[in-house]
Amino acid sequence: MYQEHDFHYAMENTRVVVSPQTGIETFGTTRFHFSLVSELLDEVDTVRIRNGRIEAERPRIVSPHHFSKLLLDGFGDNAREYADWVESNGGSLKILRYGFQFRKTDLSEHVVREPMETALERLKEKIDTGDDPLAALIAGVDDAWEVCLLKFSMEMIQRSAGGNVDEWKRRGLI
Repeated sequence: MYQEHDFHYAMENTRVVVSPQTGIETFGTTRFHFSLVSELLDEVDTVRIRNGRIEAERPRIVSPHHFSKLLLDGFGDNAREYADWVESNGGSLKILRYGFQFRKTDLSEHVVREPMETALERLKEKIDTGDDPLAALIAGVDDAWEVCLLKFSMEMIQRSAGGNVDEWKRRGLI
């Protein structure tokens, strides 16, 4: 279980070295392929490279009525008042809902004896010469590596949201 300082440390020390060339698809599932590189703290010039896949489900437009139901999931009775307010005052409020799935079955990892920057540069070159527009390279923290993937996922949502909304508007859905 992560401690709060582990979470903050991972968030502050995660950087996306190579972003996917495209964002989250508006009307389909997007499968990002990642390589996450992290230093082993107990060995000098040694890194762990994790490769895997994160699936982003197609974003959904959530109405105030449905959103109020989502708000209550896992909350007590006190949340009902706020949910009622959202439902009655939401009017034209539209909320985007993104869903991600992390598939551990696609995860592989190996340890390499080289400095972190050397490993990152080697993997960056491999992505640059490859033909996978959904490849990502992430530098992160070994113990809290899943938090690093969450940060990457949030960055992809932020990067994609504007384009998703524009596409819905063009099609007259919002």
